[in-house]
Amino acid sequence: MSSFARTTGRIILGSALTFAGISHLAWAREEFRAQVPESLPLDPDTTVLASGVAEIGLGTALLFSRKRRPLVGKTAGLFFAAVFPGNIAQYVHGRDGFGLDTDRKRLVRLFFQPALIGLAVWSTRRPS
Repeated sequence: MSSFARTTGRIILGSALTFAGISHLAWAREEFRAQVPESLPLDPDTTVLASGVAEIGLGTALLFSRKRRPLVGKTAGLFFAAVFPGNIAQYVHGRDGFGLDTDRKRLVRLFFQPALIGLAVWSTRRPS
């Protein structure tokens, strides 16, 4: 696959992460609380704010990092893996958020997380 496709994927992912991170800190805090697992020993709002800051950092790093791009991609992939239990909790507990108002929608969403992990790593690979 071309470096153009990887660059495009990285820019889209970085922009989406940055936007999502900003929304964590502003208008979508309540929606993101639906994804915080009850088993997490932190205040849900603190978790949402911290993950928002992490998303802004990862998103901007995906957009602007050059020297450490593969490391940023792996870190973003690990972040997506780390927040996956929140997506599972949203499904298991039937919590609505972001239009995910049925079990089917929440289940389908679970399959997108591995795709995000793959995109983060693939889009930041060094050209061979």
